[in-house]
Amino acid sequence: MELLVSSPLLAIMLVVAVGAAVGMIPFGPIRFGAAGALFVGLAIGALVPEAGVGLGLVQQLGLGLFVYMVGLAAGETFFADLRRQLPLMMLGLGTAALAFVVAVLVGLGLGLDAGFITGTFAGALTSTPALAAATAATGSPNAAVGYSIGYPLGVVLAIVAVGLVVGRRWPDARDPRSAAAEGLVATSTYVERDAALREVPGWADETIKMSYLVRDGRTRVLAPGEHLQPDDRVLVVGAPAAVEAAVAFLGHASKGELTDDRQAVDFRRFVVSNPSVAGRSVAQLNLPGRFGGVITRVLRGDADLLARDDLVLQPGDRVLAVVPRSEMDAVARHLGDSERKVSEVDALALGLGLSLGLLVGAITVPLGGGATFSLGAAAGPLVVGMVLGALHRTGPLTWDVPLPANLTIRQLGLLLFLAAVGLASGPAFASSALTATGLRAGALGVAVVAVSALAFAVGGRLLGLSAPRTAGGLVGFVGQPAVLSFATARVDDDRIESGYAALFAVGIIAKILLVQVFGGLL
Repeated sequence: MELLVSSPLLAIMLVVAVGAAVGMIPFGPIRFGAAGALFVGLAIGALVPEAGVGLGLVQQLGLGLFVYMVGLAAGETFFADLRRQLPLMMLGLGTAALAFVVAVLVGLGLGLDAGFITGTFAGALTSTPALAAATAATGSPNAAVGYSIGYPLGVVLAIVAVGLVVGRRWPDARDPRSAAAEGLVATSTYVERDAALREVPGWADETIKMSYLVRDGRTRVLAPGEHLQPDDRVLVVGAPAAVEAAVAFLGHASKGELTDDRQAVDFRRFVVSNPSVAGRSVAQLNLPGRFGGVITRVLRGDADLLARDDLVLQPGDRVLAVVPRSEMDAVARHLGDSERKVSEVDALALGLGLSLGLLVGAITVPLGGGATFSLGAAAGPLVVGMVLGALHRTGPLTWDVPLPANLTIRQLGLLLFLAAVGLASGPAFASSALTATGLRAGALGVAVVAVSALAFAVGGRLLGLSAPRTAGGLVGFVGQPAVLSFATARVDDDRIESGYAALFAVGIIAKILLVQVFGGLL
């Protein structure tokens, strides 16, 4: 115990290691994953109260790294889908108001004071900024106690709720499936008609790409503006439904694979590691004009994306380029194609971006009556990360972080945050969790999370949103990083992170304002 108190770093690493083991234990269909660090931290913090003292900097560092990386990854999708996200944001605001009304009514009915009500509300929805607002608004130390009771309940119940929702299939006409969920296919096609490329279904709206062209026994790369002729053979790439429609329009699938002949035209995956290429769109690279080739796919993480002209390349992307064999080396030099270089992180861009996020989070806005509001170390880096992730680059600075590095930094930040929160909250949790008042606060926390989960599930379905986006919205509304980690481990769908990014900052703002308004009415 003395060793853990004298070495906070040892205490945190021990919590991370044991928490990872606990997170792998299956509880029915659920594994808590990174949240295991929170529960182990609570246990060790209860046994060794001094081990959780002075870990505020570690909490802010871990949370800041996590949310900034999430913002960078989700920014482009969020702003591209902003119109589609508005119903989800309105659902989040309505759910926040409903959950808080339930918290006040149930809390008063259970005989809890304002400190316990606001603190448990903040804890059940895992919002540290809301806890700070609750403490300031009520002036009660019970806010922190209610938070420590509601927090683990909120994590557990949110994981259970997300596990029940995220894999569901229900009508989602207003929320098309993501590229990661669709997958791509390539079909060698025999052409039976004269057709300009713009006439082919999917070409104009870029739901398909074409690369190989065989005409009169000669193989070459299909050029933009090409006019197809009977007896041509082409390779059509895209989502299964789009490829099927294009093939049916042109003719029929041919028996041989065009990619088997690599004498004149070849294909290869190239790693984007050249800083001058990262942050540029596929169209800006102008591969047809410069090298007589075409990019058909972009592998980003585990998702194989169709190379639309407006798709912006990120460091670490693996692009599949079809080019004349003589141009292969030139394309490799242009894109970089260096595994070593892509593993490096641009420390200047990372430091500037995260600093800007923390500065934005530190801005305090007066609300009147002595009350103030700020985004804090959680929402500030998230919002700035989303903006920079959508911009991709500013002059010579590339804001995007290679996805493998992004995921690594994200995981490290998450574990540091959870371990520090658990160690700091352990003593208060142990002293009050099993008392009569603690049990009433626990019941209040269960009511808050249950109402929120039910409102999101029903609202998402009525709004025509997909289950992954609805689950991501619930995760963002709750605001707990471990729940996001659990959701993305269950289902590979970028709509989860997009929904999370849409609701995280909105949820924090709504929860802070509701707590402050309630405190002002006391």
